Amino acid sequence: MNDIRTPAGIERESMRIIDAELSERGIVLAPDRAAIVKRVIHATADFAYAETLYFTPDAPSLCADALRGGVLVTDTDMALAGISKATLRLLGGAAYCFMASEDVAREARERNTTRAAVSVDYALERYPGAAFAVGNAPTALLRLAERIEAGARPAFVIGVPVGFVNVAESKRRIREVCGRFRVPAIVADGRKGGSTVAAAVCNALLYAASGTLDPGARAHGGGNLKNHAKTENSY
Repeated sequence: MNDIRTPAGIERESMRIIDAELSERGIVLAPDRAAIVKRVIHATADFAYAETLYFTPDAPSLCADALRGGVLVTDTDMALAGISKATLRLLGGAAYCFMASEDVAREARERNTTRAAVSVDYALERYPGAAFAVGNAPTALLRLAERIEAGARPAFVIGVPVGFVNVAESKRRIREVCGRFRVPAIVADGRKGGSTVAAAVCNALLYAASGTLDPGARAHGGGNLKNHAKTENSY
């Protein structure tokens, strides 16, 4: 049994329970996708994601590779806050959210559009090969689809906004566009998603890229990772 008095033990026991329930449901995850799906379930307690997360070919490995020295852009400060900064730093990467930028807000008013859509353009101007994690704003996905069709090539797209207006439609659109232009993508079909899901997918990719899927590796992987483990896995 795992020691559920410690953060690492709690996480291991949670993953053990998830594995057992997936087995009871007769769900077998592809090996390259398992860590991502299970971390989303861990963050949401929603087993529907085992069947609704869509991956373009080789997306888990391609997305993880892109985080090594890459830039990750989120559509909410909440998703940004949930991403493992220590692991990202270990990989030489950086993460940003531009939604609170005064320049973005001003341009959104001038263009009569959303800050999320403008923040896509703002990010691509500064970091043309950035990766995007969208957990809230379908307009960000729709703008990404337009920019990809116009020639932009983000490192990858995580498309998991939650809600009712244009949510499912924006996910179908980004799936089609990313598939057509061979941009790696991980998308949650339907209405479900959110910043928590976006951060969970990012962290699964970061842990895979850094070899720290086991929480013990994060706790003993150096000063930065050790300090991060104390805050992220506070329970």
